[in-house]
Amino acid sequence: MDCSYIIALDLDGTLTNDRKEITPRTRELLITLQRKGARVCLASGRPPYGMRPLAEQLRMGDYGGVLLCYNGGYIEECSTGKILTERFLGDDLPGHDDALLKRLHMWQQKTGMTLMTYHEDKIYTEHPDDPYVAQSSRNNKMRVVGVKDFLHNVPRPVNKCLMVGSPELVKKWEFDMAIDFHARLHILHSTPYFIEILPLHIDKGKALKNLLTHYGMTADRLIAFGDSHNDIGMLTAAGIGVAMGNAEEEVKQAADCITQSNEEDGVYHFLLRYFHEALSPN
Repeated sequence: MDCSYIIALDLDGTLTNDRKEITPRTRELLITLQRKGARVCLASGRPPYGMRPLAEQLRMGDYGGVLLCYNGGYIEECSTGKILTERFLGDDLPGHDDALLKRLHMWQQKTGMTLMTYHEDKIYTEHPDDPYVAQSSRNNKMRVVGVKDFLHNVPRPVNKCLMVGSPELVKKWEFDMAIDFHARLHILHSTPYFIEILPLHIDKGKALKNLLTHYGMTADRLIAFGDSHNDIGMLTAAGIGVAMGNAEEEVKQAADCITQSNEEDGVYHFLLRYFHEALSPN
């Protein structure tokens, strides 16, 4: 069986278990499939710094793997470090990044949530003790930097912001924020406690379509796995979109099939079945 596919994998709730680990059997299977011609793409809302250690575990630099960070706002080739795509908040509206950050700061005050952003190996926020900021820090192994004034103390340009808070607050405010920024930013949730704030038109599905074109491949050669709302675009863009057993119901409805949960190694079980012929001894 031909293994020349792109295997696109969301991280949290998909490739990694609830301890944020790739299990040994999943790791070994993905390395084997890469040896046989597959290209692995890690597709996440995480920053590059928080994704590179997982890419190293999977030996993606040896096999032409790709990091699709910030939900597609930044794409990096693992073997060369070459940046294929990089977008910033307000880059389609030159000179508007200050206005966007000022309005996002207003939403922080209005909602009681916490505004944060990533830069290199650090997280910047006015509320460094927020428990959801701490969770992002643990997930990405990034240091938290507390700032007095988000607008003036955050490094520029900004790839992405997050508004973090309880699931109740995310549900209450996500739609209103999306309406307010509909012509300037892309707003959606990635977990029950993270609202993603992205440049306009940034979406995992659109990014993967561009990646297919870059490598001269078609959608039937793309298998994508996800569990959350921000994965719907890539599941529908893929020839085979696979929802995890723990996925949100809307994600399951958008998928072509459903595998076991991330705690049950759903990625491993699906790929083992799908590539059974290629993996069988000759």
